[in-house]
Amino acid sequence: MRRDTDVRILLTGASSFTGFWFASELARMGHDVTATFRGQPDTYGDVRGARVQQLMEQVNPVWGTSFGSELFLDLVGAAQFDLFCHHAAETANYRGWDFDTLAASASNTRNARSVLQRLAERGCKRVIVTGTVFEPYEGRDDCSQRAFSPYGLSKHISFELFRLEAYPIGMKLGKFVIPNPFGPYEEPRFTSYMMREWSEGRVPAVQTPYYLRDNIHVSLLARAYAHFCETSDDGTALVTKCSPSGYVETQAAFAQRFAREIGTRLGRNLEVKLSTQRDFSEPMVRANLEPAVGLVPEWFEDDAWEELCAYYRARFLQ
Repeated sequence: MRRDTDVRILLTGASSFTGFWFASELARMGHDVTATFRGQPDTYGDVRGARVQQLMEQVNPVWGTSFGSELFLDLVGAAQFDLFCHHAAETANYRGWDFDTLAASASNTRNARSVLQRLAERGCKRVIVTGTVFEPYEGRDDCSQRAFSPYGLSKHISFELFRLEAYPIGMKLGKFVIPNPFGPYEEPRFTSYMMREWSEGRVPAVQTPYYLRDNIHVSLLARAYAHFCETSDDGTALVTKCSPSGYVETQAAFAQRFAREIGTRLGRNLEVKLSTQRDFSEPMVRANLEPAVGLVPEWFEDDAWEELCAYYRARFLQ
């Protein structure tokens, strides 16, 4: 994809943590981004509301429209897009074992055939579907190649259905595999837990120090995503994939890295407690295969840590 020309992009899932960063980065690169939102502007609150508020100045928002709905079909049947980025997915309780794999897969791919056909009729030749390192057969793992979770399986099924539907109409299909992103505007998870504990004078504990995972700055992930959007049309391959990785290390090592980087910038000695791991229900190893810094050399690690520190300083330490 040429960088000197605005590309018309349709993106779903923009209100999510990673979707917000993807939309922002694509807009920053000069592309014309239309983003669909399931809700209305006043239905989003907390950190998601903050993300949506910022995006209103960067994208062309389409409200009250979920993937595969009649409104969505009307949109793709009337407008012209060069690239469709399908990032939206069912994620509620995504870590739970009672996550409904089949219902999520059905929602993620609702009317996929009609959507792709209408896009193709209007001149769109490419679609990029977001995958996850939680899927079976993705990334580096402990050789089991099993799905990390029911959610991971739903993402695998969803992609395979898109591949099934894209092939007969000659639609080029890209898969962008997400590991474990962290950064500003994330819902409360591991890094925000550590920051909250430190801000209240406690030492955060790492409950699963032996798991080897792939944690990546969300700004680096977004750069890699934009790069993939701009290059996945190169060549003749009908299916392409990008699996960017960040810090591939144990959760203990990542927690210590986070404490060191944030502590240095705050002028504090931040500690973490490594608990005795008792839960080994997840795969011991799960990480992507392509170092993201090699994909986007213009990204700077120190800037990402500074940005993250400033975000958490304003949130927890004021």
